[in-house]
Amino acid sequence: MQKIKIDIVSDVSCPWCIIGYKGLQAALNDMELNGSVDISWKAFELNPDMPKQGQDKREHLAQKYGINNQQIMQNRENIKERGASVGFDFKYKEDSRVYNTFDSHRLLHWAEQFGLQTTLKLRLFDLYFTENGNPSNKEELLIAAQDVGLDIELAKELLDSDQYAHEVMQEQAAYRKAGIQSVPSFIIDDTHLISGGQPKEAFVSFFTQYLAKEVKN
Repeated sequence: MQKIKIDIVSDVSCPWCIIGYKGLQAALNDMELNGSVDISWKAFELNPDMPKQGQDKREHLAQKYGINNQQIMQNRENIKERGASVGFDFKYKEDSRVYNTFDSHRLLHWAEQFGLQTTLKLRLFDLYFTENGNPSNKEELLIAAQDVGLDIELAKELLDSDQYAHEVMQEQAAYRKAGIQSVPSFIIDDTHLISGGQPKEAFVSFFTQYLAKEVKN
């Protein structure tokens, strides 16, 4: 059987992206499909105009979504509970910030050629959500790259240049033009879309039906 292509449109600052990925991974594990899929992470900036210094997360959420502090705290608890249920630890701090993620996407685009894109993506989720790190900070990105086995000198050259900037911008523009407005968006074989931080059961249901149709065809 030809491998199933899974493109995940995502941002490293999106909590539902790691929750959704954990659901997908659990489904693939249960169905013993890990060797039957090719996963590629595609760029999507939630806040493309965010300056390098970032913004206080509570202030940002209040401005962007018009929600008050009580709602922000409730949403935070919901995310922490969902994260814990799939084995991911969200550790929010009072001074948590939202950052620009463009350089993260450039680094991820580069890492794909070495087969380390998913490993780096997961490391960046940890950096931002568990360690309260800054995914726009070059030094922190270099440490993350080195942690997953990427060449730190090549990574530094990339981050010091504008390499892959055009590719990342084109990729984002293409997905927005195609109607992707929120993440995560899981695109299966370029034809099926699963949106949001879905649980394992949703992915199991999809792949069960999808594979049954493939067998018939």
